Amino acid sequence: MSFVESEERIALRRAVAEFGAKYGQDYFTAKARAGEKTTELWEEAGKLGYLGVAVPEEYGGGGGGIGDLAAVCEELAAAGCPLLLMVVSPAICATVIARFGTDEQKSKWLPGFADGTLKMAFAITEPDAGSNSHRLRTNVRRDGDEWVLNGGKTYISGVDEVDAVLVVSILETGPVLVVVPTDAEGFTWQEIEMDLFMPEKQFTLFFDDVRLPSDAVVGSPDQGLQQVFAGLNPERIMGASMGTGSARLAIAKAVKYAQERKVWDTPIGAHQGLAHPLAKIHVEVELARLMTQKAAALYDSGRDKEAGEAANMAKYAAGEAIAAAVDQAIQIHGGNGLSREFGLASMLASSRLSRIAPVSREMVLNFVAQNSLKLPRSY
Repeated sequence: MSFVESEERIALRRAVAEFGAKYGQDYFTAKARAGEKTTELWEEAGKLGYLGVAVPEEYGGGGGGIGDLAAVCEELAAAGCPLLLMVVSPAICATVIARFGTDEQKSKWLPGFADGTLKMAFAITEPDAGSNSHRLRTNVRRDGDEWVLNGGKTYISGVDEVDAVLVVSILETGPVLVVVPTDAEGFTWQEIEMDLFMPEKQFTLFFDDVRLPSDAVVGSPDQGLQQVFAGLNPERIMGASMGTGSARLAIAKAVKYAQERKVWDTPIGAHQGLAHPLAKIHVEVELARLMTQKAAALYDSGRDKEAGEAANMAKYAAGEAIAAAVDQAIQIHGGNGLSREFGLASMLASSRLSRIAPVSREMVLNFVAQNSLKLPRSY
């Protein structure tokens, strides 16, 4: 593994950064305030091939890895446009289908992921189980040539703007992943009112005898648990990339203000009480970025077990970094940090979310304690 990104990856970052700057945070926040979607941004990113960089070339994608998609995600977040559905649709869903889907399923779904014309949500979380795949109750059963799905999910992102949902359900043999079109009979959802400042909404899903065709189950039913973990590692890598990108944006705002704002004819950035916290956070962000790149490199090389450890660590580090970066940026701005003009207050809730989703920092620490340090479980 190289600690320096390839020339191709660096060029991709530059291109995406330039593209993201064309839209920027003002565009993103205006859409969020209006309750609208970032449709123009998504569609153009799809046409330019940025959403499909990790889709195999034979299906119209760029043929890259999750590291390339994570770079796209990070640069858009750094430009003020953190696309939550990038974490879900091309990262989790497309990856699972590309790795485990049948040839027919790949041909059906992957070209749409490649050009951004298809959006798919991912549903694992349940009210009584969280993300514990061993405690899920949403179930699917065979009925002739069809599958019948029953149960419910909660805190599922973007269901109102996708074509289908990849649902983690339970069969007698264990977890299976099924593709459920959003217009399927018996599938309903209810919006969860959130105080988060983002265009993507959260939903509770209900499945009442939803009948699905024989090819709704991704790949082989006995590979469900492998599929779940194959999707969760990219989710953590992408979540970390979105966090570090947003942290970079917050730091950039803070540095600019600290250079320009003067008190008694001296830029406030000259004072160590402000300079040192920013320097510390910058170090933490760069360390989180490095761990994210390690996780992506491990995943793209097929080393899933090591990737799981690194992806969890990257997600933890990025969550702490973005929360600290936004908090310190607001502090440096003083009262201005809570004004609409400087665009920091709108980042506050979502920066805190990075410590909770897609996996809480406590569960990451549990994972590291039990798997990396071989400490006993308490549950």
